[in-house]
Amino acid sequence: MTASQCVVQAGDQMGRLTTHILDTAHGCPAANVAIRLFALDEERTLLASTVSNPDGRSDEPLLDGDAMRTGTYELEFDIGAYFSSRGVDLDDPAFLDTVVIRFSMKSGEHYHVPLLASPWSYSTYRGS
Repeated sequence: MTASQCVVQAGDQMGRLTTHILDTAHGCPAANVAIRLFALDEERTLLASTVSNPDGRSDEPLLDGDAMRTGTYELEFDIGAYFSSRGVDLDDPAFLDTVVIRFSMKSGEHYHVPLLASPWSYSTYRGS
């Protein structure tokens, strides 16, 4: 079984891209984080811009349906502003300000790209 078979559920014929931000320093979802999605082709093109909801997610998929195309993308998360708004004592400049995750996708599949972040570290994975 391939990784894509594990995340595409039965009956899910159209791909989509979702994200979720977890604040590992406070043990909660990260609300009100600015999120931007870019396609990387000959140039870097902004495809979507949103802010995470109280559950740390975007209200709608960042991409879905015919907009899901095979290619390389970048997600930007403004976690420096988020941690500053939470009253975290950050260095000036903050060690992590905007986290950029570069990844590739194949059309027709579901991709969930979570960000687990603290003011000093982050990680990601391909979720379901």
